[in-house]
Amino acid sequence: QVQLVESGGGLVQPGGSLRLSCAASGFTISRYAMTWYRQPPGKERELVAIIRSFGGSTSYTSYADSVKGRFTISRDNAKNTVYLQMNSLKPEDTAVYYCNARRLSDDYWGQGTQVTVSS
Repeated sequence: QVQLVESGGGLVQPGGSLRLSCAASGFTISRYAMTWYRQPPGKERELVAIIRSFGGSTSYTSYADSVKGRFTISRDNAKNTVYLQMNSLKPEDTAVYYCNARRLSDDYWGQGTQVTVSS
């Protein structure tokens, strides 16, 4: 069946870096818009970054203003995996991070991985 599994979360100090992974199975990510969301404690889920494909290997990315210049979304089609490289982390980045895949009527979600930025 279709599955998205996030990994790579953990505890990191402010200014540190972390790379999240989203491994997909049951479908091919190259035809899907892949998005990272996050949900801080007590707050609504918010969009972090999205990567889209438009034929061949052409990709387009967009980011929330709060993470622009610090986070990078990427994909490895051979591994059917999406990544989120997070640099210069701030306490405000603390949240559960979720991976999402969308295409036409398909809308898939992972279970989430916890990221905590604290001294």
